[in-house]
Amino acid sequence: MAHPGLDPDVIYCDYNATTPVDPRVSAAAWPYFSGFFGNPSTSSPYAEGPRRALRVARRQVAELLGAGPEEIVFTSGGSESDTMAVRGVAVPGGGHVVTQVTEHPAVLRSCESLERLHGVRVTYLPVDADGLVDPLDLEAALTPRTRLVSIMLANGETGVVQRVAELAEIAHRRGALFHTDAAQAVGKIPVSVAELGVDLLTVAGHKLYAPKGVGALFVRRGVSLEPTIYGGGQERGLRAGTENVAYAVALGAAAEIAAGEVDREGGRLRGLRDLLHRRLSALLPGRVLLNGHTGRRLPGTLNISVSGTGGSALLAATPGIAAATGSACHTGEPDPSGVLLAMGLGHERARGAVRLSLGRWTTRPEVEAVARLLAESARRLG
Repeated sequence: MAHPGLDPDVIYCDYNATTPVDPRVSAAAWPYFSGFFGNPSTSSPYAEGPRRALRVARRQVAELLGAGPEEIVFTSGGSESDTMAVRGVAVPGGGHVVTQVTEHPAVLRSCESLERLHGVRVTYLPVDADGLVDPLDLEAALTPRTRLVSIMLANGETGVVQRVAELAEIAHRRGALFHTDAAQAVGKIPVSVAELGVDLLTVAGHKLYAPKGVGALFVRRGVSLEPTIYGGGQERGLRAGTENVAYAVALGAAAEIAAGEVDREGGRLRGLRDLLHRRLSALLPGRVLLNGHTGRRLPGTLNISVSGTGGSALLAATPGIAAATGSACHTGEPDPSGVLLAMGLGHERARGAVRLSLGRWTTRPEVEAVARLLAESARRLG
């Protein structure tokens, strides 16, 4: 069944930017907008329904991650979760933090603020041509003062999946905590905090078919964080403020749906992604270049450059497709993707990149149409 928010005349290939809210998620959340309005932090009879709903939602998110419900802190989204993890660990003790050059801006800006305001030293690890951090580079960067390592699980532009379990083990051997931004990964591939061995993990609702404005941070038992919002002590004292019950319920419902579908849906999307790549390569022989690791990728992410064509120009010439370039655009002139430049792929290839990200409502006929439309536009442009 088609999603009611998707335009039949524009094929949506931008699921890594945001996902449509699943109607099952909307249905689960609606009673907490329309009926169960009580404040769950009070002793009022009206509080019990919302309080019970929060417990259920926390358990649903925890089960998706293989965590305990008491280890889940609800937030306003991925950026807040990243900030809570990085600043919450590093501010009290200062010291040293390690991250990577292709990290999410929420982590990078948090690290920069630690450097600027608190004198924390930050090491930014390079990535190789596939977008991966070398474990030996992490080993060499760690010092006795390293408090935190923050390396994302999956990159939003290329879909490349880092060797987080190996990196976390290295960090722990040297006494550092490990945070991973898993916003792009949760719900798309199986994610287990135990298998990854992480201490902190970021979830973003709008990457998971829940609304924008809700997320979560997994905080392993025993890990102490400085609060990001002070006040009444909600969310284990880490994030004060009356809980957003409806959105927490939405995130819980989305997590439960993902837990039941992630393996099957991952296989389906991997097949569609690879079909799209094959079709484009056949229609544009010798011109389609894959950006990122061939195997260690999210199942629905295809990042390519079409030689002789700029990514922004290609998408502008193909209005029937909604996709992304991964580049910033200032005064009409697109900048090359910083992620691809960090991978050493060169300005022309980085400027030519297009990210095609598929999701729950992507169909095979749409994939066939996307390949045809992009190829037609690429031929017209050169």
